[in-house]
Amino acid sequence: MFILSPFHTPCFFMFRRIAHLDMDAFFASVELIAYPELYGQAVVVGGARVPRPVRKPDGSLHFARLKDYAGRGVVTTATYEARALGVFSGMGLMQSSRLAPAAILLPANFEAYRDYSRRFKAAVREITPRMEDRGIDEIFLDLTELSEASLPLARRLQAAVRTATGLSCSIGIAPNRLLAKIASDLQKPGGITILTPDDLSARIWPLPTGKINGIGKKTAARLHSLGIESIGDLAQTPVEVLCLHFGQHWGEWLSRVAVGIDDSPIVTWREIKSISRETTFERDLHLRRDRAELSRQLDALCQRVAADMIRKEMTGRTVGVKLRFADFRLATREITLPSALPAPPTPETLLAVARQCLKKIVFAPNRQLLRLLGVRVSTLEPLGNTCEGSMEETKKTQAAQTKNEDSPQTPRQAELPF
Repeated sequence: MFILSPFHTPCFFMFRRIAHLDMDAFFASVELIAYPELYGQAVVVGGARVPRPVRKPDGSLHFARLKDYAGRGVVTTATYEARALGVFSGMGLMQSSRLAPAAILLPANFEAYRDYSRRFKAAVREITPRMEDRGIDEIFLDLTELSEASLPLARRLQAAVRTATGLSCSIGIAPNRLLAKIASDLQKPGGITILTPDDLSARIWPLPTGKINGIGKKTAARLHSLGIESIGDLAQTPVEVLCLHFGQHWGEWLSRVAVGIDDSPIVTWREIKSISRETTFERDLHLRRDRAELSRQLDALCQRVAADMIRKEMTGRTVGVKLRFADFRLATREITLPSALPAPPTPETLLAVARQCLKKIVFAPNRQLLRLLGVRVSTLEPLGNTCEGSMEETKKTQAAQTKNEDSPQTPRQAELPF
């Protein structure tokens, strides 16, 4: 039996009660509300450019099938029926079509997903305001100060989410974030898992090391090469051995999490560092032949980023662009303005600065095909802090940038690529 060393003593177990609430197949479940006739079927959600359902003369809908897809989009999410066939988020749609050719293919509807995300989080805040927003479909909750027992409280949270959205969620409750996140995945969908320190050896140690949030595929592969397959194997590995192979900081972290130690707090407010949008094209776009389409994509990205900034009530001083070429090489350029973009940020102003960023990129003759384009705004500040002179200063900066880029000392493309 593995004995905890003083380094591993989990004295904090008795002090906290943390929950991880994870929506079940969130994007796919939102789509099933829109298309209830698809309940129980293998459904895959792709990108926004996947063909939409077409209404037939008899009033019914014709849905695209995965086998008919051609392109290089990726799976955004899938129903549990599709997951049973081996289809998972992040997998290429072409690859998934070989696993589930008859699966229904739907386009992503991110506006709907954001709406349902706001709904379920608002419902949860009515019960406990101590919430950390971890993404569109998951949250951490600090339940320590609530007197209600864990099981009825979890059931009440699930009922509130279902009433607000019609969707199900899975909840894990444990002494810390690490164990709560593992627990929420143990009885999906619609499950409630409550872990105590006594459950560690029976319920956590048999799991593969990859179940620990923070251990990715590469780390799991390195652990595998050392004969460490399960979390229990990791717990029984001397910390000195782990430090030898992973360095002191990472080795000590691996040793701690293997025995369920995690004292990271629930962060109820998080500073936004940047606001960005990017898109991967269905096919490589040529800088010249597809110039009109690239311009349209850049304009659309600027509109989405501007809308995000207004919704978050933020503006920013640094605008950047990101390009990924067909050979997967990456190019990024940014411009920092003397003051923030004018309030409220407009797509036109953002587009003007983004175009100046593009002029800073040298496009080699053998690098004319693009597969990805992105726009980013950073050095953020609240909209209320923006001075009225921002627009004029932004124009001056753009003019200065243009003057500098025309300098013969720095080779630049003669004209904007798109």
